[in-house]
Amino acid sequence: MMPAGEDFTATPESICSAVVREEKWQGSLTAIGSIVAVQGVTITPEIPGIISAIDFESGAVVAKGDLLVRLDTSLEEAQLRALEAQEELAKLNLTRERTLRSQNMVSQAELDAAEATLKQTQGTADATRATIQKKTIRAPFAGRLGIRLVNLGQYIHAGKPIVSLQSLTPVYADFSLPQQELARLKAGMTVRVTTDTYPGRKFDGKLTAINPDLDQSTRSVGLQATLDNPDQLLRPGMFARVEVLLPEEQPALVITATAVMSAPYGDSVFVIESKPAKEKGKTHLVVRQQFVRTGQARGDFVSVESGLKAGERVASAGLFKLRNGMAVIENNDLAPKTELAPHPSDS
Repeated sequence: MMPAGEDFTATPESICSAVVREEKWQGSLTAIGSIVAVQGVTITPEIPGIISAIDFESGAVVAKGDLLVRLDTSLEEAQLRALEAQEELAKLNLTRERTLRSQNMVSQAELDAAEATLKQTQGTADATRATIQKKTIRAPFAGRLGIRLVNLGQYIHAGKPIVSLQSLTPVYADFSLPQQELARLKAGMTVRVTTDTYPGRKFDGKLTAINPDLDQSTRSVGLQATLDNPDQLLRPGMFARVEVLLPEEQPALVITATAVMSAPYGDSVFVIESKPAKEKGKTHLVVRQQFVRTGQARGDFVSVESGLKAGERVASAGLFKLRNGMAVIENNDLAPKTELAPHPSDS
């Protein structure tokens, strides 16, 4: 039994393999951010009143100055007519007082009083006109309206939301990066944004603003990118993955992400090597566990900063059944397709 045990060879395990490739990857800095409207407000009345007219539809596109809501102004309009009549009378009295003053028939004090009465009447009329204008609510800028939150005939208090108005072309992407990357950032750099709402779709923009100060709690710098968003696909509040593209391309050793086995003590891969068999003239494949340091991940691939060389073959599937020195057989018939921009059919 002893000689039989020495000659015993375990059945090789079937694995998928991948080749370590050297590629040129453009350097980038990744972060998580949010989409923000360049201009976005919730329309609210400045003074209370009863809604007498609603001149918009939910979700409509409006231009700057378009009428949205009109509050009841019947009382203010009546007051304005009375004030306008008083204003006309005050003008006539002032003209009469000036004529009499030129003839020294009235005192200067009476003329000053007539002028003050006219100005006071004009001020009261202007205040009433301002009240009417504030009860006529218009779009402060062009954009898309949200869902209507009020009804015709409703008494609305000051500050109560009427509808959301957002400008969607262009939009901002707000994000932050660690202070170590500040020296590599410069306004005008290309920024690429992706979101789970549109898988595989990339939105390009420009880095337009860098905060002059850093967050003292996180030691990160706030950044803002501007995206044209002509189709208005990006909406304020969206979660976004932001990638700042650096101008230079850097060499990178690339392997499939499934080849990396993560553990608390470090990441490792199984390198496939040829080993002479006991029978002369024959070789068989074995695996050797190699600890590596990984870098950026892109799609189905991950870069390796140390631990591997270009041209080496690593196991890409079936890692959990392997151990150091185990014999293996390569079988890539069922190996999944790897892409830099994968589009899973069942996601």
